[in-house]
Amino acid sequence: MTQRIITGAALVLILGLALWGGGLWFAVPCMITTILSFHEMIKATVQAGHKPVQWPCYLCLILSIPLYHFFGSVALMMPLVGGAFMFIAMTVIFRAEPKLDDIMVSGLPMISVLLPGLCILGLQKAPGQGNQTLLLLLAFGIPLFGDTMAYFIGSRYGKRKLCPAVSPNKSVEGAVAGLIGSIVWAMALAGVFALFIPIPPFWHFPILGLLGGVAGQMGDLFASLIKRHCGIKDFSNIIPGHGGMMDRLDSVYWASTVIYMYLNLAIRTFGA
Repeated sequence: MTQRIITGAALVLILGLALWGGGLWFAVPCMITTILSFHEMIKATVQAGHKPVQWPCYLCLILSIPLYHFFGSVALMMPLVGGAFMFIAMTVIFRAEPKLDDIMVSGLPMISVLLPGLCILGLQKAPGQGNQTLLLLLAFGIPLFGDTMAYFIGSRYGKRKLCPAVSPNKSVEGAVAGLIGSIVWAMALAGVFALFIPIPPFWHFPILGLLGGVAGQMGDLFASLIKRHCGIKDFSNIIPGHGGMMDRLDSVYWASTVIYMYLNLAIRTFGA
């Protein structure tokens, strides 16, 4: 536990410095963590006995991150991801023993890591560094603060199992506490930033906390399902006490995707 706390504090410090630096100081670490998570996901499926087609996945990854960072258009990514998936399908189809599972696991990292990673970069494109910092703190803080609340409340008061077939240690009580923690984090963050910069109407933030909290918990369960399928405890051991990059960011990827989608919907619908 001590090692986990120390490593967690170091990660928070690194994130804080990246957010403070902004621009490439945040974008480059974001790209690196996305690449590491991508690799961990592919490696896990290989360990499970699957034969993913790797080169279109990595080509899509190498091209998409700089393209999105410099052009900022999701529209550019769709043909790229779609084309990579077609190459994957064709490669598997013409194998001596084609298996549908190999197509599915090949496309999994693009959907569950690459596109969410691009959503994190997308939040950095909000106007003004203050808004960028607010959105990124929401994306990271909503799932992580919720996860912390779920752990402490669930470990002490948890009685009813949330999803025992996937993650036996998670409880309904912990999940509810996690959602409350996510909402509180979003509202508190909005209150603090409202003192310094103009922010969207306050009612957006409890909604973001709830949606991001639900998405974060589902991302955690999704990663647990993958690990259970692949027969592994952690995606890697790159982060002492925390496992792999994917182990630490699974909930962040899902929450960031929901926040990015909500942001674009709110701008188009409410103008805020």
